Amino acid sequence: MTDLATEGALASPARAIEAAQSVWSLRWRRFRHHRAGIASLAILALLVLFCLSAYPLERYLNLDSNATDLLSRYDPPSATHWLGTDEGGRDELLRLMYGGQISLLVGLLATVIGGGIGVSLGLVAGYFGGRLDSFLMRLTDGVIALPLLPLLIVLAALDLTKLGFSSEFAHSGAAGFWRIVVIIALVDWTAIARLVRAATLSVKERDYILAARASGAGALYVMATHVLPNIVTPIIVALTLTVGRVILFESVLSFLGFGIVPPTPSWGNMLNNAQELVTTAPALAIYPGLLIFITVIAVNFLGDGMQHAFDPRSERR
Repeated sequence: MTDLATEGALASPARAIEAAQSVWSLRWRRFRHHRAGIASLAILALLVLFCLSAYPLERYLNLDSNATDLLSRYDPPSATHWLGTDEGGRDELLRLMYGGQISLLVGLLATVIGGGIGVSLGLVAGYFGGRLDSFLMRLTDGVIALPLLPLLIVLAALDLTKLGFSSEFAHSGAAGFWRIVVIIALVDWTAIARLVRAATLSVKERDYILAARASGAGALYVMATHVLPNIVTPIIVALTLTVGRVILFESVLSFLGFGIVPPTPSWGNMLNNAQELVTTAPALAIYPGLLIFITVIAVNFLGDGMQHAFDPRSERR
């Protein structure tokens, strides 16, 4: 009897690992059958590879993406400048690549930071409930009620020197980058918070949660070990969809002149620089606009594919 019990105890972790692997295998099979999701994943992988190829291509062509040459403004595509040059005589292809790095990185970092805020607040509100839940949800409702784009513009226009930063840093590309990341993260966590709260409320009274609490486990341990892993599915889907929205926010702010500070390129400020050249050099507006469009659409379809893969009601194939 003891040997059988020992064998069962040793086999249970292996069965748990096998069950987890089978769940993820099922999700991957569902995702593979979502053609739009697979196509979007391939497109995003190509976009990332395209953006990361900027430095090697710059060395290969022996160019400087930020070096202006007023005698070479609006040059057509050539062996040296594959997509021609912009209004400053800079290589358009290299600036699109470097601008893509900035836009994609803003989308990922702002989503991760904002998602962390939303997950933390939603988890605490749903688990503890009561007055803390009411306070956090009223705070969330207040942020949701704010007019988002005007608020982003006002925050982006703040003078960083009055907040204690040096003038050199305040007018640098790094300051513009981190300002946009932080601003978007601070206002774009509300949907995640409400989603996590609702999911937490649905699982916190289940038997395994009650058993963990009865055994003396602390609230932080229970939330991190038992609650969060069981609500991770909707979080992953929501974060995926958030990336596209954040990239669009950054593009809009940069287009309006409140985003990434030139000469550091982003797709948004490249579009802003080209808005007066639509009739004389339309390609300078078409290239960044098309990349923004493709990226946002691909991210949204990828989110749809992940929702299909993680939804337990999806057809099992």
